[in-house]
Amino acid sequence: MPTVDVVDLKNKKVGTIELPQEVFGCEPRTALVHEAVIMQRACERQGTASTLRRGEVSGSGKKPWKQKHTGRARAGSIRSPVWRHGGSVFGPKPRSYAYTMPKKKYRAALQSALSGKLTEQKLIVVSDLSLDKPKTKLLAQALAQFSGGEYALIIAGDGQSGVLQAARNLPAVKVVSPDQLNVYDVVRAQVVVIPERELGRVKEVWS
Repeated sequence: MPTVDVVDLKNKKVGTIELPQEVFGCEPRTALVHEAVIMQRACERQGTASTLRRGEVSGSGKKPWKQKHTGRARAGSIRSPVWRHGGSVFGPKPRSYAYTMPKKKYRAALQSALSGKLTEQKLIVVSDLSLDKPKTKLLAQALAQFSGGEYALIIAGDGQSGVLQAARNLPAVKVVSPDQLNVYDVVRAQVVVIPERELGRVKEVWS
């Protein structure tokens, strides 16, 4: 099992702990992680781009001029796509870009991402992340000991609403619960901070 140091809010070592092998000790699978990130990003797309087809633009449906003997090219509608202010051809319409991947593949991708953070020494286990008051300043001071201003992902479960409240005004910090953990957030974060009490829940959900 992989072993990691447990630190306090001042980044001082207070002990060591063995992490679950099935979650934090997996071989890197870059292609699988990439596939999961692409899937998540696709699901986040709004898909609201919309163009007007020839049947939707304003204009008369009358034939502009007769078919023959005018010396001009044949025309059937002023809403034709070849005309100025005409309709669009094959333009985008509102749609959903979301799709899914098998749960086992996604779980394996998340395990690989977490294992990669551990290998890079970007996974920090904190003995206790509780704050005296849900103040943004207190959380920022604590995270400065770990991340040094980098984008940080905090895994905080039930009973730690103060951490979530304190992180609202920190643009470089995101707080998720163990069951909301996802590949994109893990890959995006430079530092992943996990309270020691949440390791069991992470293992329960993602092993």
